[in-house]
Amino acid sequence: MTAFLVVVNIAGLLALVGLLAFLQVKHVSFAKRVFLALGLGILYGAILQYTYGATSDVIKNSVDWFNVVGNGYVKLLQMIIIPLILVSIISGIINLQNGKSLGKISAFTIGTLLATVAIASVVGITIALIFGLNATDIVAGKAELDRGNTLNNTLGDLSKTSFAARLLDLLPANPFQDMTGARPGSTIAVVIFAAFIGVAALKSRKKYPEQIDSFQNFVGVAYVIVMRVVQIVLRLTPFGVLAIMTRVVATTSPNAILKLIKFVGASYVALAIMLAIHLLILAFFRLNPVTYLKKAFPVLSFAFSSRSSAATLPLTIETQNRKFGVDIGVANFAGTFGTSIGQNGCAGIYPSMLAIMIAPTVGINPLDPTFLISLVLVVVVSSFGIAGVGGGATFASLVVLSSMGLPVALAGLLVSVEPLIDMGRTAVNVSDSMISGLVTGRILKKIDVAVYNSFDEDTGTGEVIKDTEPEETREKVSSGKPLFA
Repeated sequence: MTAFLVVVNIAGLLALVGLLAFLQVKHVSFAKRVFLALGLGILYGAILQYTYGATSDVIKNSVDWFNVVGNGYVKLLQMIIIPLILVSIISGIINLQNGKSLGKISAFTIGTLLATVAIASVVGITIALIFGLNATDIVAGKAELDRGNTLNNTLGDLSKTSFAARLLDLLPANPFQDMTGARPGSTIAVVIFAAFIGVAALKSRKKYPEQIDSFQNFVGVAYVIVMRVVQIVLRLTPFGVLAIMTRVVATTSPNAILKLIKFVGASYVALAIMLAIHLLILAFFRLNPVTYLKKAFPVLSFAFSSRSSAATLPLTIETQNRKFGVDIGVANFAGTFGTSIGQNGCAGIYPSMLAIMIAPTVGINPLDPTFLISLVLVVVVSSFGIAGVGGGATFASLVVLSSMGLPVALAGLLVSVEPLIDMGRTAVNVSDSMISGLVTGRILKKIDVAVYNSFDEDTGTGEVIKDTEPEETREKVSSGKPLFA
């Protein structure tokens, strides 16, 4: 009987996939299809949970098959991350007029990420105090105790690695190994390697002009091909969102949510406030916040459902460049650095709220100004490279709590609602990456405002925005037709 019910559930998902495919053929906009996929996934997941229960064998076996679509899409995104980073950064640097632009792009991108994570920490602290969050009010069950023990063990391993050592670990000792994603810091390592290649080519232009021209043409061709692969994969986004949201809703226990509803609610209030601050930053730089939300919605939706900033990276870069008109070099640096530096949700809001919650359990007054200032500073420093270690929010929390002298095991009390909160955190993380790219592009005048203000939230004008590229390597990848249709 279980096998039959699993087949029925799979058929239901395939029917929804067929509906989304039909809408794609009918040229319904990409943003609308992603929004519909999000809603259908929530509805179908709720129906499955109500019918069978979150922990039933039917749900478990069905989810295994749902993952073929959801996790399969994520794997395809992961497949194109390294090639996209490699060719885009080399292409961007090799076409710079001088090396000064590279330093400015890096400085403004990282500076924006660190500034916003400091703001995120203040937001997390404020909301935790307003809601009166206190870890002493939460009763720990077996799962929470087990999670606390695991965190203690993890802290033991993490404490052996200093902050300086974590920064050193970002450097690519073996770039080819990093291209396989073998280490948690592989993404940043590939960025650094690609930057060295680009700078070396840039500095060799005068001495070896013919060779560098040939190399530049090769990189240009590789870029065109990689971007075409990116476009093909990104057309599958609605199907991935549908399957992932169905799985999340079907397997999330309502009892777990009710048990910690106060913390979940406070977390989402803080995340919403941080997203609003992102919009205020755009307004300050004279970029329309409503336009940003319309065009960024598909990216934020996928980040929300997938819970992975790294997996969302191709969407993040593509959206900045093609929809917002940000120069491709800036888009790549902002998107990539944003996966490992200054993540507003995981490295800013979450550990700050945990610290405020846990402080009273060891007799610390969470309103003490010295404690609060120290917490913000620790959060900012700890956010540099933490997300690249793997399990970003967990590692950020471990480092922050241990640095503040707070017990890390109490963080295990939130294990039952961790996935639910992580969805919102990831969306804010990705938004912060795009904000850093937009701010940097605006400051350095590497953004086409006409593309940003384009009424078409799916594609802008369809032009590849690469201000630093010579004319022969420019290409329009579409002629006014929707990029994702």
